[in-house]
Amino acid sequence: MKTAVVVTTYNRPDALKAVLEGLGCQRDRDFEVVIADDGSSGATRDLVGRFQSNAPFAVKHVWHEDQGFRAAAIRNRAVASTDADYVIFIDGDCVPSRSFVQIHKRLAEPGYFLGANRVLLSPSLTHRVLAQQRPVHLWSWNSWVSAWMRRDVNRLLPLLALPDGAFRKWSPGRWEGIKTCNLSVWRNDLVRVNGLDERYQGWGLEDSDLVIRLLHAGVKHKSARFAAPVFHLWHKEQDRGGLPENRRRLDALLQSDLVRAEVGLDRYGLA
Repeated sequence: MKTAVVVTTYNRPDALKAVLEGLGCQRDRDFEVVIADDGSSGATRDLVGRFQSNAPFAVKHVWHEDQGFRAAAIRNRAVASTDADYVIFIDGDCVPSRSFVQIHKRLAEPGYFLGANRVLLSPSLTHRVLAQQRPVHLWSWNSWVSAWMRRDVNRLLPLLALPDGAFRKWSPGRWEGIKTCNLSVWRNDLVRVNGLDERYQGWGLEDSDLVIRLLHAGVKHKSARFAAPVFHLWHKEQDRGGLPENRRRLDALLQSDLVRAEVGLDRYGLA
């Protein structure tokens, strides 16, 4: 199946570089990368250009003007730019493990979306990883244990690798905790629900809205935890000024059976 990895970023080229290097070292390289750029300056464009010239896969750079946090809108633009059958979402500060793409593709199943988990890096470890260009995607188990003992990571359990099995479908209606920093879904299902709702502006809950509408459409949750972790580089907390309005919008969605986003992929010719 044709697969696209959508990487959302905004003015953090050092972190994006680490993520792209992790994608370049994937065991399965049969995919394309779409950089969903929420209005970054030229430094990000230059980084992407350099990476494109040597990447082992196709790389697209989808950009829109900086008008504040509009992650939903730029992800929709990225989805509209690809004809891939399957879309894997990741954030530009989440370095993928080497089997990340391989596992998402292996666990993919019609009628399901996949949600996986992450390991949080401390501020000090994040600084060392970026300043010294440490390839955490290549670290051994022993390296991660050492980092955990130094309290440089929050947990080790996501690094356990469990096979596919019935347990992955034990919570088909789950939406809590599923985020677009590690989520994959069939493109046809994204089109059915009209993608992400672009009315969500400012940090928070646009990914929960997407997952709930997928569930309303009959697409079920399948867990990719303990199989496809990402390593989340530390950053300062985003401005959450828009969160109360986003929360009200999500609460209303939970009381409804709404499937399609009011402002979504149809803006880009997908219906």
